[in-house]
Amino acid sequence: MIAWSVQSHAQTTSSHSPYSQFGLGQIREDLVPQNRAMGGISTGLRYQSGLATFNPANPASYSAFSRTILEAGLYGNMTQLGKGSTTNHMADFAFSHIAIGIPLGQKAGGVAVGLMPFSDVGYNSSQNITLENIQYKKTSNGEGGLNKAFVGYGLSPIKGFSIGANAGLLFGSLSDIYAVSFPYTLEAYNMRREESRLIRGLVLDYGAQYSTSLGSKMNLTLGYSGTLNNVVSNTSTVTVSRTEGSLDPDFQNIALDTVFSQTYPKRDINLPLKHNVGFTLSKGYSWMVGADFKYADWTYFQTRQGEPKLGKSYGIAIGGQFKPDVTSSRYWNIVDYRLGFRYNNTPIRFNNRDINDMAITVGLGLPLPETNFGNTFSRINISAEFGQQGTLNDNLIRERYININLGFTINDLWFRRRSLD
Repeated sequence: MIAWSVQSHAQTTSSHSPYSQFGLGQIREDLVPQNRAMGGISTGLRYQSGLATFNPANPASYSAFSRTILEAGLYGNMTQLGKGSTTNHMADFAFSHIAIGIPLGQKAGGVAVGLMPFSDVGYNSSQNITLENIQYKKTSNGEGGLNKAFVGYGLSPIKGFSIGANAGLLFGSLSDIYAVSFPYTLEAYNMRREESRLIRGLVLDYGAQYSTSLGSKMNLTLGYSGTLNNVVSNTSTVTVSRTEGSLDPDFQNIALDTVFSQTYPKRDINLPLKHNVGFTLSKGYSWMVGADFKYADWTYFQTRQGEPKLGKSYGIAIGGQFKPDVTSSRYWNIVDYRLGFRYNNTPIRFNNRDINDMAITVGLGLPLPETNFGNTFSRINISAEFGQQGTLNDNLIRERYININLGFTINDLWFRRRSLD
């Protein structure tokens, strides 16, 4: 009999996806809640509700900064996993992002500094086996995640045209744990094997945008963003230990001794080559629509022994937002309402079937009262992604999820010279 589940904890991972065991885990992308609420459009995104937006997915947008932007947020996840007629539910939360964007002047552009999650690993499966009169259990689970600290710069060398780049440090560790235990034979020793992968490296991504007016009220922004084949280092350590069995779950798998421990030589791994193109079309403060097409090539990523090779990924995102009446005195008329859809053919192919991911997204941009004589604008951004990854066909696992993102944005006139103090 085979049982499966995914269990994780906020301090180790925020993923519950069985497909996070492949590659570097579940990739989070450089998106803030206001992007995620619109299906993840970002390549052509430059302004929202008349203000420059913080958009690390395309650093060319930094050149639009006219105020200092402070961003911070949290991420929550609720997942239902299904296989055959069996389902399992779980939930978790984690830090989402913290970042700041600073304008340098109309001609000098803008800079951004931030910390965001890059990927998460979180899976758990188990198999109960009976051999003659002996019962034992095999389990495999993974945990951990990668983060990206970055600094970026964008400028506009020609009116309407902007370029920018982010330089980031990718760091973190991913662990895969395999165990064999004898829950009903206390005299037997259990075995636990853990492979920990320490990831470090510098990454570079870049982008460009062209923005133009269409008449007196409309604006069109075209965008491109991408990465080269960034290379990061991978240092793997494998530890095999014997553990003591117990009928009490709190005292199971207590380590007795280490049978084997070895750190393998550092090796380089290639991150995917990415290309994204997109646009946004907006009318003042009233509404905006946009779309992105995304491509990533994982075929040169060095997988582990026995792991299926990754392939190419294609995705599309469409979305937008509207504000009922910017001049209204009623609060709910000046809220930004957001809606979107995304579809991704992921680089994972398992049991001869491509693993696809799709979601409908919704969100709100809730303005807070202006302060500092109208110079400070704050907003709470909420987004929800209702999605599905995988399928019940071909003995696969279907993952249905709700991702909730909560962000807080402050736009303020910092670092300005005052005539009177």
